[in-house]
Amino acid sequence: MLTTTDLTVGYGDTPILRDVSLTVDDGEIVGIVGKNGAGKTTLMKALIGLLDPIDGSVTYDGTEITDWAADERARAGVGYIPQSRDVFPDLTVEQNLLVAEGVNADAEDLLYGTVYDYFPILEERASQKAGTMSGGQQQMLAIARALVGNPDLLLLDEPSEGIQPSIVQQITEDIPSINEELGTTILFVEQNLGVIQGMAERCYAIERGTIVDELGADRLADDGALAEFIAV
Repeated sequence: MLTTTDLTVGYGDTPILRDVSLTVDDGEIVGIVGKNGAGKTTLMKALIGLLDPIDGSVTYDGTEITDWAADERARAGVGYIPQSRDVFPDLTVEQNLLVAEGVNADAEDLLYGTVYDYFPILEERASQKAGTMSGGQQQMLAIARALVGNPDLLLLDEPSEGIQPSIVQQITEDIPSINEELGTTILFVEQNLGVIQGMAERCYAIERGTIVDELGADRLADDGALAEFIAV
């Protein structure tokens, strides 16, 4: 579903990621772990097309998309939830969801009913302005917005950051359900050990902009092995 080959990305002439090669197969849930400043968010921005690579390539569903803009990737079926959530604060919940209907132009159905089933509070507050909601509710809205267009691949950047524990737990349970029930392939960045263990089938570990390890199910279950890459 997604492959990067020797991907080097930076800001200006300063590389942040160097020679990153990874693969996410159709239907997988894969995590990206690493300490603060390792380059995780830079990687997600490069995958959605917000940063142009210095070198290397990105392939999505068998097609090289290295030079595609972010909106082209979205229409091709890539959903994105940024670290800062970036809901439109002056728009209502319903209007925020309407904005995302262009994700995955080939999708036959929009998933309003599905996202309201996962996050019923969004249906209850459809007319409420997003900026007046709690951080956890805004995160649910950001995930729902990315899902409405029925993406084939979902990119999540630290979905638990700044959110109350009850909603973190809900998201940790909902993401695997979305993967299983909708067949959505998921790549996520996270530093919360419990969230990583609750969601990921395997993880890539990044240090100083380079992938240094891949952790399978056995090592993900080992708190010590995982904490080595997420301790701040």
